Amino acid sequence: MRKPIKKTWMLASALTIGMAVLTPLQAGAEEVKTTDSSITVKLEQKITGTIQYLNGDGMNLKGIDGKNYYVNFYKFSPEQIEKMNLVEGQEISVEGSVVESYSDFYTFEVYKRDLPKEVTKEDLTKLEKMFNEIKKLEKEVSAELDKNATDEVIDKKYEEMNKVYEEMHKITKPYYLAIWQPQTYEEYMQDFGFKEKNIVIKENDNTQLKAIYTEWVKLEKSGDEEKASDKLEEFYKTLQPYLDELHPPLTFEELIKELELDIPAETLAKLKPIYENALKAEKEEDVELSDKLWQEFHKIISEFIKPVTFEEYISDYEFKISEEDKKQLKPLYEEAVALDKKEETEKAQEKWDEFFKILDPYFIANKETLISASKLTINGQEYLPQ
Repeated sequence: MRKPIKKTWMLASALTIGMAVLTPLQAGAEEVKTTDSSITVKLEQKITGTIQYLNGDGMNLKGIDGKNYYVNFYKFSPEQIEKMNLVEGQEISVEGSVVESYSDFYTFEVYKRDLPKEVTKEDLTKLEKMFNEIKKLEKEVSAELDKNATDEVIDKKYEEMNKVYEEMHKITKPYYLAIWQPQTYEEYMQDFGFKEKNIVIKENDNTQLKAIYTEWVKLEKSGDEEKASDKLEEFYKTLQPYLDELHPPLTFEELIKELELDIPAETLAKLKPIYENALKAEKEEDVELSDKLWQEFHKIISEFIKPVTFEEYISDYEFKISEEDKKQLKPLYEEAVALDKKEETEKAQEKWDEFFKILDPYFIANKETLISASKLTINGQEYLPQ
């Protein structure tokens, strides 16, 4: 099933692929000229609207022009954003530039802001060049996805991106290590919450864990990532029995209660040993058997999961669908869901394609314009990036 981009989608990192495309400037958005530090005049948008949804990096805005906007806050510091005390339903005015994709919000200036201040100008120049190379590759991946390129082509682009990222990591890691203040062993262990659950680590295990942790810190500080990774794996292998005690898996009965499915007694009797054997295989690290048992378990469970009705499904969309289109969409949705349940993937995808072909004009008409904010006005108070 092809899913639309939801409004809660957020940019995760500089490596995130931009999924939106350039949206024409919305009617009703006022054009303003601003001057940057280089005395270069550039065209920005001025929008007034109501905050619909907030996340840590930005907000969804319903403009007074009736259009939808996603406004990003990357140019502002976390302290500034906190001081604004933004709330959903609040009216706000925004000035900022239109960008093509979500990834365009994450500029080198934003990336640079979180780097250690000790990074030299020479290394900053190298990092900026590589950062821009990653942005270029992001757009190439996005273009390939639009063309329905093969997995091989896409994977090759990702490999190129990873190589550049690794080179950036080689430059930045020594700076981060130089300022890294690792937790003491006692502080690190306290964060797990063993004491709260009255779980006591045996004295010999505790001694061994502390020695491994100390060695791991030394290896990390030396920059030997491979040996440090091996040491951390050794640490968690020793700690695992206590973690299992801290977070025990649900019993079969607890799981069934949480699922709230109407499963017959004879099916439950069949499911219980599959579930328990799958957990056992996981504990014994028998990956092949574990995967096989979990697939069998989920296949049986899926027979009792009722799909969301068409009416419930379309209620998630914020736009209104015409009655005429609803009449076409409902049977397509129900056929696609039924085919998915039968695992007739190709036939199901054909139905989903027909379904979203009808919905595509609605998505296009309600698409958000992406704004990188450079000025916010709330209750007459103006905020500029520091």
